[in-house]
Amino acid sequence: MSLTKLNIEHLIELCMSGNQSAQLEVYNRYYKTMYNTSLRIVKDSFEAEDIMQDSFLLAFTKLDSLKDAKTFGPWLKRIVINKSIYHYKKNSKYNNVPIDDVLYKVEDPSEGFDNSELTSLKAKQVLETIKTLKENYQICLTLHLIEGYDYEEICDILNLSSANCRTMISRAKDSLRQKLELVF
Repeated sequence: MSLTKLNIEHLIELCMSGNQSAQLEVYNRYYKTMYNTSLRIVKDSFEAEDIMQDSFLLAFTKLDSLKDAKTFGPWLKRIVINKSIYHYKKNSKYNNVPIDDVLYKVEDPSEGFDNSELTSLKAKQVLETIKTLKENYQICLTLHLIEGYDYEEICDILNLSSANCRTMISRAKDSLRQKLELVF
């Protein structure tokens, strides 16, 4: 049977026995999602790629600590998020200015939009507006709205009290809403 047709539980068993083909198949199934998760936090594609690869290496070496193979995806995502937040905090003491903020783009206006283009444009605008919020608001909204973590999980990840977490997310949503009113 081909590895691409195996379920994740069987692949994890093969990975635990050191099967590199199974590890490659697991990597191929999850790398895009984990890269995007990291990229939304660290905001640098090269760093996100490094974090994603380090996370896979850590996960493959720590597979014996995984309690249930069915939870491999969320377990790996938690590793990626923790590593991403660690790198983000480590690098946030340096005030880097992204090149996109310095260069001006000249775009050729198209004749018209269909609904999918308009929806895509609005989603991109919301994501760009999130990037203009304070850093702690960006992280909270990314974890809550994009990654789907609940308040309790965000409290654990960011070491916040429940009240502080709820207040921060509420204020972040209000700030995002106010900025989006100016755009739309």
